[in-house]
Amino acid sequence: MKKQILSTLLTVALAATALTGCGASKEVSSKEPASSAEAEVKEVDLKIWTAENQVSSGTMDSITKSFQELHPEWKINYSIEVVGEDVAKDEILKDVEMAGDVFFFASDQLSDLVSAGAIAKLGGSAEAMVKEQMSPQVVDTATYDGSIYGIPFTHNTFFMYYDKSLIPEDKIKSVEDILSVSTPDNVYNFCFDNAGGWKLGAWYYGAGLSVYGEDGTQFNKGCNWNNPTGIAVTNYIIDLLKNPKVAYADDISITELIEGHRLGAWFDGAWNYNVYKQALGDNLGVAILPTFNPDGNNYQLRSFYSSKAIGVNSKTKNPEVAVEFAKYLGSEEMQMQRFRETAQAPTNLKASETEEVKNDIVSKVLIEESEKASVVQPTSVEFSKRYWVNAGAIATEIRGGTLTKENVQEKMDKFVDAMAVK
Repeated sequence: MKKQILSTLLTVALAATALTGCGASKEVSSKEPASSAEAEVKEVDLKIWTAENQVSSGTMDSITKSFQELHPEWKINYSIEVVGEDVAKDEILKDVEMAGDVFFFASDQLSDLVSAGAIAKLGGSAEAMVKEQMSPQVVDTATYDGSIYGIPFTHNTFFMYYDKSLIPEDKIKSVEDILSVSTPDNVYNFCFDNAGGWKLGAWYYGAGLSVYGEDGTQFNKGCNWNNPTGIAVTNYIIDLLKNPKVAYADDISITELIEGHRLGAWFDGAWNYNVYKQALGDNLGVAILPTFNPDGNNYQLRSFYSSKAIGVNSKTKNPEVAVEFAKYLGSEEMQMQRFRETAQAPTNLKASETEEVKNDIVSKVLIEESEKASVVQPTSVEFSKRYWVNAGAIATEIRGGTLTKENVQEKMDKFVDAMAVK
């Protein structure tokens, strides 16, 4: 027992130095002169959890090799596993010790990861890198209770894609215009995507509704989705899902429809741009989310804005290597490589100002979306534990026929009650 306690204390001490005390103690650098002891190559295992597009594109393989070349003092045995940013939190919390040493995650998961003690607080040069090289809005997405826990590497929001051979550019401004286009019988003009409530929120937030006030932290204000506007929005969605020209994302293969020129417009993020570009070529169009009119008023749909970030497992056995690799993944150079290979717009300020990025159509639409058609995604624990399970069920119940225009007020009242922080 004594050995186990001493071992645990040693591991904690090493992790604290590498993760939160980088500025307080000397950092290891391959450029520093090494003593004979330091010159010995240390063999380490490093498990990386990353999105599929980082693997299929060859990006992660390239990055791991270039990092190894920069650090001859380590012989790194990489284990690359596909765990998407969208499910990172759920998979990590199943068994923190077995999770990736370094992982990619969506910033809205941060509060849960911190509360579970699963993600390391970053200090020293890692903290400075985030604060000095990214905009305050981006920094906020990786901050919890005043501390930095992740290195944002791309903007995390969604916008609209469309097939130019089906929907002309002058018809992409509103959902009504998109649906008015005459298309063949086997073509869907629009795809409704619930995405577990992530994309559903665009309709309610777009209509000026909110959860816990404008900043998502005023819990006493509750949720107002059951007011007349919220009922009109819900009824609008009910009609959409009954429209034969509207596909429901959970029921179809978006990629297959796109490849067959059978889908006019759909919502997605930059991470799938290359997939759609390969399928449609010059017929692929991008735009900010359209407007919609549920009650005689035109409302701008508003996506959730957050970031995708790189985190370090609090239980990693190699905190020094894990932090250095996380910093490398989030560096200006690697953000540019990821931008070129997987079309993910960089959060690094210098990278964002390059002509290459500024002239890119995806980066342009991301910037416009963030400025004109988005809301900052709430990240509080109270929001996370209530919103996803309850909001995610709205479209599912509509699709299943248990939420109808006959019981919409009752159902939305129950939703609002479930969202209340009591």
